[in-house]
Amino acid sequence: MEPTGNPQRPATSREIRQIVGELDDAKLEAILATGVTPAELEEALAWAEGESDVMGKMARPLEGRVAAAYEILMTEAPVDDRDL
Repeated sequence: MEPTGNPQRPATSREIRQIVGELDDAKLEAILATGVTPAELEEALAWAEGESDVMGKMARPLEGRVAAAYEILMTEAPVDDRDL
């Protein structure tokens, strides 16, 4: 029997919110644009939350979609130029 779902498919908006929690629309759209999978997003979130016990077991650095999602998660909310 074939497993349901494709583990390599990009995460949906709903999955992103389930994994990350509430986030603004700009970050959601940016994460969607990376094409990150749910598993990759979970890895990026673990790095962003500083789960050093998990990270210590990983021998590879962040790269590709995981790195892109991590960068988005770590950025502050965009500053509106009119507020300056």
